[in-house]
Amino acid sequence: MTFSPDALFSLAGSVALLGWLLLVLLPRWRVTRWVVLSNALPLVLAVGYTLFIGRHFLGPDAGAGGFGSLGQVAALFRDPWALLAGWVHYLCFDLAVGAWEVRDAQRRGVPHLLVVPALLLTFQLGPVGLLLYSLLRRFYAAKPAISSI
Repeated sequence: MTFSPDALFSLAGSVALLGWLLLVLLPRWRVTRWVVLSNALPLVLAVGYTLFIGRHFLGPDAGAGGFGSLGQVAALFRDPWALLAGWVHYLCFDLAVGAWEVRDAQRRGVPHLLVVPALLLTFQLGPVGLLLYSLLRRFYAAKPAISSI
């Protein structure tokens, strides 16, 4: 069975969206901890990225583009497989950052409703959400570790 880049684009987006819905709506649910906060879902996307970028570099467009200049990146993304890999790269890293934001907020005692805007921005505009969360977390010191004494 073969999948087109368009079909895999939709699949990857659905996988990422599931993770984001769990982070926003059910951040303390054990399934969320197991599936997203453990980084299992971002790692699934990382496997997809590895396969898609490998498909580009081992495929007929292997010599097209690169990372040395903006023009090379533009040439790289003319191949649908490399473009798909680039998109999954964003999905993977943004979801991993969102999972970190939730874990860190829980550890610091940041109310989840305050984290939600940062999560939504991380989902849509990656670095903007990270910036917002970084500003928010400055107001919440990490909870001290519980002593077992």
